[in-house]
Amino acid sequence: MDAIPFLFSIFLLSTMAANSQACEKSSCHRSELEIRFPFRLEDHQPESCGYPGFDLSCDATMQTILKLPSGEFSVQGIDYGTQEIWINDPKNCLPRLILSLNLSGSSFRGVYYHNYSFFKCSADYRLDSIACLSDDNYTVFATDSSRVINFLSPVCDLIKSVMVPAELPFYDPVWTSDLSSDLLLSWGAPRCGDCEMEGGRCGFRSNSSLEIGCFDVPKRGLPRTARYAITVGVGIPALMCFVGLLCFLCGRVKAFGGRRRPIAEFTSMVTPQPTAVMGLDGPTIESYPKVVLGESRRLPKPDDNTCSICLSEYRPKETLKIIPECQHCFHSECIDEWLHLNASCPICRNSPAKSPPSQSHENGPNF
Repeated sequence: MDAIPFLFSIFLLSTMAANSQACEKSSCHRSELEIRFPFRLEDHQPESCGYPGFDLSCDATMQTILKLPSGEFSVQGIDYGTQEIWINDPKNCLPRLILSLNLSGSSFRGVYYHNYSFFKCSADYRLDSIACLSDDNYTVFATDSSRVINFLSPVCDLIKSVMVPAELPFYDPVWTSDLSSDLLLSWGAPRCGDCEMEGGRCGFRSNSSLEIGCFDVPKRGLPRTARYAITVGVGIPALMCFVGLLCFLCGRVKAFGGRRRPIAEFTSMVTPQPTAVMGLDGPTIESYPKVVLGESRRLPKPDDNTCSICLSEYRPKETLKIIPECQHCFHSECIDEWLHLNASCPICRNSPAKSPPSQSHENGPNF
């Protein structure tokens, strides 16, 4: 009788190993994106390897395609940790798809929205037009500037006003735009971001339900940014305590000059306790707005292009966080670790205001 449970265990382990093998990462081309749960690449991975509504496919040119209710979009990037995806038009005319953009019924929503108005004007206007929508007889413009809208409304035909899911939560309204930059979308379920941040593998707990689990989480120490923040926030005060103690001992030796003192006088001294490092509370840190850096790498301060904590230059599609009081930007992970230990901006040393405990927070302003 004992052989039956044993054989069943062997069968179960072999089935799990087969499923794990079948759900390996995939891509349309070796230079294309890596596709894994919750996404599934059709004709490459079984249905059990992806969450419903997250099917991707490969087109004739081996681009990774996401099908939405309003059309097919090429996938330019996926951040599995922040649960965000960048999309564009595989035929290089994104404004045409934006005019009919519809996210209802899909698993995705915009992160930051801007209200763009599309105008059809005579060919005499030579502003920054949308080339793929214009021809020799008329010109099409798109703008989110109320000033330009008031200027064009009497002389041009309004095609449509559309809420566009943009990459950045803020910038000054522009006169015109070709709207060729990627659209930024996010998803709320399934929630695999925390698992991804820990280096684990997200997936179904079983083949009979949509319950999600986190598997193969590696055991490792603190991340590089955390180690850096602890070194700066705790190491420097500890070093100052050590220097102060050394100066005190030197003064004692000098004061007693030629008098010989027993060594026990020094060994009996109480070692000073490390200085307590007080940072901001978690809700306050979480309340600071996040931005995903676009290809233009445009930020509130024009010369702000390097994280002053890790000293790395910002790159497109990285997640940054802004301290509202001074508008200084940093990598999200870097400033989170810093503010847990230091209640001041690393650049200007101003202390950000703490949020009331009952206040609810959002990741950045809504548009």
